[in-house]
Amino acid sequence: MNTNVCSFFYKNFGRDCVMTETKKYVRIKKATREAAWYVDKIGKVFEVELVGPTYLIRTGPNHLSAIRKEDAELFVTEKRPAKVGERVLITVAAPIGEQSYETGDVFVAESLYDPFTKDIQVLGMPDFIDYNEYEVIVNSEVKNEEADGMKIDLNAMGYDELIAHGEDVIRAIRLRAYGEGYRQGKFDAEMDYTHGQAPIVSAQSRRDEIVEQAKADVERLKETNIRLRTFNISLEVNRKDRSVEAIAKRPKSNRAFYGIAKATPDDCFNVHIGKAIAIRRALGLAVPDEYLNAPQPTEVRVGDVVQYSKRCATVVAGRPNGFGETKLTTANGLATRIIDDSREEVIGE
Repeated sequence: MNTNVCSFFYKNFGRDCVMTETKKYVRIKKATREAAWYVDKIGKVFEVELVGPTYLIRTGPNHLSAIRKEDAELFVTEKRPAKVGERVLITVAAPIGEQSYETGDVFVAESLYDPFTKDIQVLGMPDFIDYNEYEVIVNSEVKNEEADGMKIDLNAMGYDELIAHGEDVIRAIRLRAYGEGYRQGKFDAEMDYTHGQAPIVSAQSRRDEIVEQAKADVERLKETNIRLRTFNISLEVNRKDRSVEAIAKRPKSNRAFYGIAKATPDDCFNVHIGKAIAIRRALGLAVPDEYLNAPQPTEVRVGDVVQYSKRCATVVAGRPNGFGETKLTTANGLATRIIDDSREEVIGE
């Protein structure tokens, strides 16, 4: 059954077709080269026509333009009605006056608005989205590009695209050849350095990375909701309860969604990780595993709250309120542990 037959059945009988159209799109994240044609198109989404060492999109009847893979985020989509919980990509935002979304936005399907028209409602949007405006995201990566059976038509490329494409091919060949000879030597050196173990990243360093990731995540989610006018997000921190509650309220509506993050008794509380978890839960987004299983801190720093047996103190200038040195083993003969490393009051944090 081909696409034309699918269209015939859908238009005349309103039935789902057996075949599903699959497409690929890329969102420009950055422009590694200042001379790249898409340097002023950060955030824009383009349909991919061919995939090779680069993503190729059509910019003219006989012209393909290349996008470096490291500069773009790939979406693989299917044109079909979305199911509840699936992510959708806005591919053609219809001009509906004061609509608060645009082409390239990604949402999570909340409910099927109309089973006949296939329109949906999504998390964060008060109005429905027309079936013609979205496609369902089925994968964000091409795991086996060779299996796509795509052939690159060099004759269809312009001069600049041929140069860019050729540079990527030559670079890939050089890296592959270099890598094959280098890999074994690098592996041997690492084995000698670590006495047979992989290089170790300290628990404290990894926790620091996760905290910074959480801070950026919170700011990004807030900015996205402000830009799309989807939710007014507020956060309530309860230090005593070691918890954070996020409230996502729709503008001009009494409807609100809640998300809570609470540290277990054995965990060190971090307000930034808590905020990220709470906001994601309120918005119905997946919570990254690293937020839920962040390593415990191993270094005491200014602004940390430490516990000596049943006593708690905030570290000031390397010492908790003037007590002895703050080590996680003992301090003044008492067991010490960090119970809060948010450090929101520390200058520069």
